[in-house]
Order: sequence, then C-alpha cells, then structure tokens
Amino acid sequence: MKSRRFRAYWAMLAVLCATPAAQAADFNFAVIGPTIGARNDPSPLVQAIADSDADNVAFVIANGFKRADEACSDQLYESRRDVLGAAKNGLILSLAGADWSECKDAGGHSAAVERLSRVRELFYVDELSFGASKIPLIRQSNAVKYRSYAENARWEVDSILFATVNLPAMNNHYRMEAGRNSEFEDRLIATRDWLQRAFAIAARKKMSALVLICDGDPLQKPGAQRVLDANAKRDGFAEVRQQLTTLASKFAGKVLIVHNRQEGGSARTSASAIAWHGNVGELEVGAEWVKIGVKEGSQARFVAARGGTSAN
Repeated sequence: MKSRRFRAYWAMLAVLCATPAAQAADFNFAVIGPTIGARNDPSPLVQAIADSDADNVAFVIANGFKRADEACSDQLYESRRDVLGAAKNGLILSLAGADWSECKDAGGHSAAVERLSRVRELFYVDELSFGASKIPLIRQSNAVKYRSYAENARWEVDSILFATVNLPAMNNHYRMEAGRNSEFEDRLIATRDWLQRAFAIAARKKMSALVLICDGDPLQKPGAQRVLDANAKRDGFAEVRQQLTTLASKFAGKVLIVHNRQEGGSARTSASAIAWHGNVGELEVGAEWVKIGVKEGSQARFVAARGGTSAN
C-alpha cells in the first residue's frame, strides 16, 4: 500500500515539475466553495467538479459538501461522498460547518458531535484524496493523541505546504450554553498543535509558502455581522487568530488563507482578489469555484480567478 502511495506521489510531482530541477514549475489548483442550488440538488457541486476536472489544475479542494439547510442524514452523506469520489482530479475535502456543526436532531437539538464523528467515518477512511488521481495525505489522526482529527490533512507540492483545518464558520462552533463546549475545547487544542506543526515543517524545509484551507474566517474579528449572533459574547476564533498572527510573523514565506464566504454576509474580497496584509493573504471563496495559479519566482506568488478563466 505504501509503495503505491509513494508512486502516486512522485507521479504527481513529475507532472508538476516537468521543468528543469533548478526551476520549479508553475501550476494551478482549484477550490470549490459552497455551491448554490436547489435544496438536495447535488448538480452544482457535480458541475463544479466536472468543470475543474476539465481545467488545467493539479488538484481540487472542496471546501464543504452540502448546504446548511440540507439534511444531515447518512443517505445524503453517502451520496455526496460518491460525488466527490467520481472526480478525475485528486480532490481533498475540507470540512465546512454546514457539513456537521449546524446539524440538528429530530428534536431540534444539536447533533454536531455525532454527525462530525459520522462524517469522519464516511469521508476519511485512508490517507489518500478522493478522485481518480490519488494524492497521498498526512492526516493529524496519524498522531495517537489526535486520532479523531482525520479531517485535518496536509500535503506538499514543490516548495508549498497545503493544509486543511476544521474551523466552522459559525463562531468555530463555540456554544454559549454551560457545559456544551467540550468539542470546541478539544478541537481548539488539536488545531493549535496542527497549525504549530504546519508552520514548523514549512520553516524547517524553507518552503516559500503555506496555504491553509478552512470554512470560517479566522482573521476577522467579531463585528456587525455577528451582532445578532447568540455566540457573539465569546469570540470562537480568538485563540486561532492570535496563533496565526504570531506564527505568520515569524515565517519567512507567504501565508495564504482560503475560506468560505459566510452565508448572508457581504463579500470582503472578490472571487479573483487576494487581500494581502504583509506576508498574509486572504481569499474568500463564494458560490463559484476558484482557480488559483502558483507563480514560482513571482513576488505576487498566487493569482486567483473565477473558475474557467485564466489564472496564469
């Protein structure tokens, strides 16, 4: 099994690094944000995957797989898993809050913890991506202490480290009810370790960039959009924001954070704009899938465009 994974990994790198060894290759990758369509209609996700498959991308990241108002049933989970599995490109799933943290049971109570456990069982069965072109991944669940956190994965292409982080948009799933935050608190510890390791690896290997993919925006402080949020008294992203700011300030390369646009919120950036603050860039993905071009040797480093348009 391991030998097959290594062969697949080196085959992927051979495609990306077809230029001479002294010069790394430019390449594109795609991120599919929350797709808009009729409830229980997978066709927008299917179309986005088909479009990205037809484009010149090295791999695809699906930043969530369902709408918030869709059922959190095993039947829907299994159906969307099959949709992701049918991709031709290597496809990595990064979880969104709509996939688990916003789920309710028949009585209207939170089913987030149970649904997250089920998502992990159904979608993260090995250390490979979805799709026909399997990409070997390193999951946080490889560490015994964080055995449950298979959704956090990382992989490398050329001098860039990519990592998914489970940060649901609705205040990072912090709940105001007393005694209800064990999931948040445990995941916060896992997230701290995951981010620390990612930056340490990128620094040790002298990588030029680190790309983080998540649902919520960990850089945005509570503001007007959360005035009516029952969780607004406690910022669920405070610790993550502080850690990211500190780690990024000590990292010599670029840090690109790709996250979903919060439903009902106004766009902070366009689908083709990366907002840079020092060495930290932020890209907000809306309903359209986004193609991101990696420009080796360029000061801009990353160039984003709406799906189907050139990112070169």
